[in-house]
Amino acid sequence: MSTPVTVIGLGPMGATMARTFLENGHPTTVWNRTASKAAPLVEAGATLAPTAADALAASELVVVSQTDYTAMHDSLDGADLKGRVLANLSSGSPGELRRASEWVSGRGGVLITGGIMVPPPGIGRPGSYVFYSGPEQVLERHRETLGELGDVTFVGEDPGLAMLYYQSQLYLFWSTLTAYMHAVALLGTAGVSAERFRPFAASMLLDLGGDGPMGFLKHLAGEIDAGVSPGADNSLRMQAVGADHVVEAAREAGIDVAGPTALRDLFWRAVEAGHGEDGLSSVITAIRPR
Repeated sequence: MSTPVTVIGLGPMGATMARTFLENGHPTTVWNRTASKAAPLVEAGATLAPTAADALAASELVVVSQTDYTAMHDSLDGADLKGRVLANLSSGSPGELRRASEWVSGRGGVLITGGIMVPPPGIGRPGSYVFYSGPEQVLERHRETLGELGDVTFVGEDPGLAMLYYQSQLYLFWSTLTAYMHAVALLGTAGVSAERFRPFAASMLLDLGGDGPMGFLKHLAGEIDAGVSPGADNSLRMQAVGADHVVEAAREAGIDVAGPTALRDLFWRAVEAGHGEDGLSSVITAIRPR
């Protein structure tokens, strides 16, 4: 028989996780503060626990998917966590996750923190993956079961690391797509459709992750890790002036200028700090803690 698992929290993410476990043959116990949300899962074969304590008692592995870590504290306060492994895939700050790890261990359990990098329809599908941090040995014991949700990607023992990776990816995702929307809005003032521009945006995104001359992810990673920022062919000062022009174009077009202005100002802060003749990677000096 496949490993039993408990799922606490049955929002869109948690409900899909529970259904994924069921579809893969795992005896699945569920609990939610609003019990009625469990009805479709019970019809599919899940067991509804009457209390959070009963849900914990049903399985060693407990997957938590709630709004935030405060919800976990509220739901499990006073419950016996002895011998339980809580894999919490809720969102929070890295510091909050570190404190939660101490809270769980103080009650006899072990916390594995996670950040799942797909929306609910992608859970358990090809390409899905989850960042995990915490005790690696404990994670390895449950790798097969947790792997039903997506590839298990261990990033380190520090409980806050999974959320740092998760939030870094989210920021990259949101800022990239928002920049695309800004570009579409700018072109739209000249009658260019989003679909007309899409192939050019897609090509740039592919190129940035590649190995060619536009493969800036690779270039920047190497320069940042090496602590160098060559700028002879394309200095940061030149790019800051170009960012000025993007702001001017947005203002002339009558679209929102907050995003381009923030980017422009970041470039100029690095220039004013003495990096005008360096390359683009020197912008990180204006981002890092001072």
